[in-house]
Amino acid sequence: MSEIRRKAIQGLTVGDTFVVSRRFTEKDMLAFADVTRDYNPIHFEKRFSEVKSFHDRICHGLLVGSLLTEIGGQIGWLASEMNFRFKRPVYFGDTIECTFTIKEIDERNRSRAEVIYRNQHGVIVLEADLAGILPGKPEREVLSAMVAKGDPTNKL
Repeated sequence: MSEIRRKAIQGLTVGDTFVVSRRFTEKDMLAFADVTRDYNPIHFEKRFSEVKSFHDRICHGLLVGSLLTEIGGQIGWLASEMNFRFKRPVYFGDTIECTFTIKEIDERNRSRAEVIYRNQHGVIVLEADLAGILPGKPEREVLSAMVAKGDPTNKL
């Protein structure tokens, strides 16, 4: 069981912070392009990227942004709003660390979170603000039962 899922079963509180990281590859970009049908030449053609003032092709912003879904999926977060601010490009081979912090939780388990993405040099490349619904007691009980059976749908 992932540490994130374990914490979600126990119950989340304001200030809880989770961190995941991933190295982005050209293979990731190609798979993402095929799923989204986003074939912007900035991801495929270095000459195009250079004309746009980048030193090489860049990863899709939403591919990088999707790192937060690993955390949200382990929590059982039901997203209702995602606002991204793309600060710097992410190049193939970059390793991005995604830090997800719960900032607010109301009495109905509606929550807000802040997400900061940094590259391997510590530079912020992306920021996001999220709103969503955290699992309540009934959902946490289901998560606990799933984990007791080996959490078969969770590959982490």
